[in-house]
Order: sequence, then C-alpha cells, then structure tokens
Amino acid sequence: MRAVVTGGAGFIGSNLVDALVGRGDEVVVVDDLSSGRRDFVNPAASLVEADIRGCIDAAGADVVFHLAAQADVQTSVRRPDHDAAVNVVGTVRVLEAARAAGSQVVFASTGGAIYGEVDRPAPESAPRRPVSPYGIAKLCAEEYLAGWNRIHGSDHVALRFGNVFGPRQDSSLEGGVVSIFLERFARGDETVIFGDGGQTRDFVFVGDVVDAALAAVGHAGDIFNVGTGQETSVLELHRLCAKAAGVAAEPRFEPARLGDARRSVLDVSHAAEELGWRPRVSLEEGLRRTWEWLTQD
Repeated sequence: MRAVVTGGAGFIGSNLVDALVGRGDEVVVVDDLSSGRRDFVNPAASLVEADIRGCIDAAGADVVFHLAAQADVQTSVRRPDHDAAVNVVGTVRVLEAARAAGSQVVFASTGGAIYGEVDRPAPESAPRRPVSPYGIAKLCAEEYLAGWNRIHGSDHVALRFGNVFGPRQDSSLEGGVVSIFLERFARGDETVIFGDGGQTRDFVFVGDVVDAALAAVGHAGDIFNVGTGQETSVLELHRLCAKAAGVAAEPRFEPARLGDARRSVLDVSHAAEELGWRPRVSLEEGLRRTWEWLTQD
C-alpha cells in the first residue's frame, strides 16, 4: 500500500508511520514541522515539508491518513479563527487532494471534544455538543467528510479518538496531560491539576490508536470511536503516573479552564463489531511504556 500521512512527524502520526513502514508500505509524510519533529520521521518514509492549508499532492496514494491538526483546546479558545483555518480549511484541502488521487481518507477526529458532557459512555449516535472551538471545528470537518462521501461517492472514515497518550506525546499541548505529569515527575517539578481533579477522561494508548487507523482502511465510510470505554479521573491518573515514575507527589490545584468537559468516555463497541478492533494496552501498562521511553538514555 502507498500511504500519505499528514502530521506524520507528530505524536500519533509518527507512530502510525512506523507501523506502516514496519509492514512494508510506501509512506509519504506531509508535515509543516510546526509541532512535529523531523527526528520522529522514520528514515524509510519520505518527508514533504508543507502546510495542509496549501496544495497537497496525494497522487498514487491508496489512503491518506489525515492527522495534521491544531490539537490544543486552549489555543482554540484563544484563536478560534486559526483553529478553524487548520482543522476545517486544511481538511477540505486534504479531501480535495484525495479526490484528485482517488484515495480514501482516514481522518483523526475527537470524541470527547465533540460529544461534550456525557452521562455514560458515548456511542457514535450520541448528541454532539462540543464545548470548545476545537470540538466545533473537528465536527465541521467530519461533516465535510460525510458530504464528500455523498457528493463524490468516496469512502472516507472518521475516527473519534479518546485522550491518546504514549511515547512522543507533546507535553506543551493541553491534551498531553500524561506527558505533562510524567515530565514534571522526571524533573522533580510540581504538578498542577485544573479544577478539582474529579473530571474524567478515556485514556487510550497510541499503539491501540494506530491499530484502529490501520483497521479502518478499506472500510466503506463510517465514524468510529477509538478509546477504551473506561473513564479515569485526573486525580486517579495523577496517582497512576506517580506510581509509574516511582515517586510520591501531591498536585497543586488551579481553577478549572474554559472549554474543559467534566466527564468524557467513549463507547467503542461499534469499532469492535465492524473493524474487529479492541484496545489491548491497559492504562497502567501504557504509562509504564511511556515512562520508559521518556527516561531512556
């Protein structure tokens, strides 16, 4: 298979590229390196340094994995126009490049930011009530995918990720709470929790997310939640991160932030039924692997 991976120098994208290369696929990475890192790009892949808001060449590609994004909720609150330019206009550019090439798009969307507050694990049919510009933009991009499927007969797929964590995660982003905690433990710095720590998230290991993206290739257009179906409070996550790091530490608490949902957890049964995909890595095992990567020589 020949694959294009937008955002392939970033956290999830570079892990996906490694998996594609590992099974013998030809991979082209498209990344502007604004947050991705050149050294994350597998040497067997080709790197095209480009902004997805410009012209993207997907010629010859069987599939375009679209992971490039403005991925920080708080940035979307401060700069909603920039968020929309990258996450909506950029996605339209990718869709048009894929249409010209006859390629399928597998789109990295978001579960928690699209469903907003939930009272149970949210299925794909749950009400969509985003509480941040980031969630609004991702939902808008999904509608473009669905529209292109109707208008042009394409088979694009959207994957609504939970809170992805693992090696190579950028701690500078709001979604990187695992890497934030672990990096601060490694430095001996104080940790901070916004709100009372009772807010919950569905933390899913990056390797499981990569498996879901690969399983979605060739599926005839749909939306799938990609998480664990289990919710963990930020306070409990802090405890588990401290355990993985082998430290005893208590966080400092700061006021809750605008755009943060109180409860977020995904129902992943649809992906299990249609794609044969299930998460395999537990939260504790994933935290152990992430800590080992972070502290390796």
